Amino acid sequence: MTEEKQKLEFGGVPGNLAMIIGLPIFTAYLFFAVRFNDGEVLPGPYALWGRFFEAMIPTGRAAIIYGVWLLLQVLLQKYAAGRTVLGAPLPDGSRLPYRMNGFFSLIVTFVVVGLLHWSGLFSIAELYTEFGALISVMTIFVFIFSIYLYRYGKQHGQARHLSGSFIHDFWMGTGHNPRIPPGPDGFDLKLFCEARPGLIFWVLLNTSFAYVQYQVYGFVSTSMILVWVFQMFYILDYFWNEEAILTTMDIKHENFGYMLAFGDLVWVPMTYSLQAHYLIDNVHTLPWWGAVIIVGINFLGLYIFRAVNLQKHKFRRDPENVRIWGKKAEYLETSQGNKLLLSGFWGWSRHFNYVGDILMALSWSLPCLFESALPYFYPIYFAILLIHRERRDHKFCSTKYGADWDRYCEKVRWRIIPGVY
Repeated sequence: MTEEKQKLEFGGVPGNLAMIIGLPIFTAYLFFAVRFNDGEVLPGPYALWGRFFEAMIPTGRAAIIYGVWLLLQVLLQKYAAGRTVLGAPLPDGSRLPYRMNGFFSLIVTFVVVGLLHWSGLFSIAELYTEFGALISVMTIFVFIFSIYLYRYGKQHGQARHLSGSFIHDFWMGTGHNPRIPPGPDGFDLKLFCEARPGLIFWVLLNTSFAYVQYQVYGFVSTSMILVWVFQMFYILDYFWNEEAILTTMDIKHENFGYMLAFGDLVWVPMTYSLQAHYLIDNVHTLPWWGAVIIVGINFLGLYIFRAVNLQKHKFRRDPENVRIWGKKAEYLETSQGNKLLLSGFWGWSRHFNYVGDILMALSWSLPCLFESALPYFYPIYFAILLIHRERRDHKFCSTKYGADWDRYCEKVRWRIIPGVY
């Protein structure tokens, strides 16, 4: 990708600056809407602005919680039992080692948090009471961390695809594989942030919200249980197949800057938990047949998401011998030697895995029913994000493979949904 094209990413400098400032504000606004505006999207006459602004003030307790949280996850990433695998080849042909211990770390995290809760040193309900303060603390941390990432890429020769603009390069990142200390044996910051603090914190927040609902009403609603189970199962599946993350666009192609850091550390846990947050006080009866339909949508989405990604992952590991749907995998070989899969779901569309993502996102919102549009923010946002990501991937591959990519697109016509898009 040329520097000129890179400048246009996400609206260029004006768009980058707008998102650097706007994303934390929007994250806070979702908190306002769900907690202080009766779960409605637009501010109402009884919106509690004063209480909202008070809740957003950083607290020492929130800083301690988040600091201890990060330390625990760092220690688990580094020392928890797990195997080491090699990532995708870098431009120089080398492959970095990655420690895969997310599933074990998730279990240990819940044991540790459970013991702290029962000991009285920490209550899981504090994640609810300190939610606004945590957004502020986490955002401050991300700004400081992103400055470090910017300087790291400059100092350690990792800079690539730079525009010459501080704002753009701060947003996109200057380092591709920042590690502490630098080198293949260092602690990988991008993989850690992509997989650990945000994802596990997300399900802990859901647990906190379910606990608070129980404290207030004496029971946990069916809708809350469904959302908790769906999203927990998603995280369990993610870590069970953790190695597949090494072939994703974020790990393989993106630099590591504010965009990924904020998305991983703040946006994911504090917005993806919106449905469970909404359900605390929006208690309703979900008919059994509705629950069955929603469960079916969720697991259909999860199956599509996982099956499609595993086909790609297995093909990349052994393209000459892998069999898909009982047949040897077909592929298009580019002039550079890369192999583009044409079999299985990857012959249906170039990103059929996104269909699974969208179905799962919808199933996470449907238990909230239809009294407010707020719980449906996630599937709407996620569909837009995936379409934008597909467009970025298309441009990247078109530049990289040239005429070979055109031939591939002739064979695999559809971008995401066969026959539609």
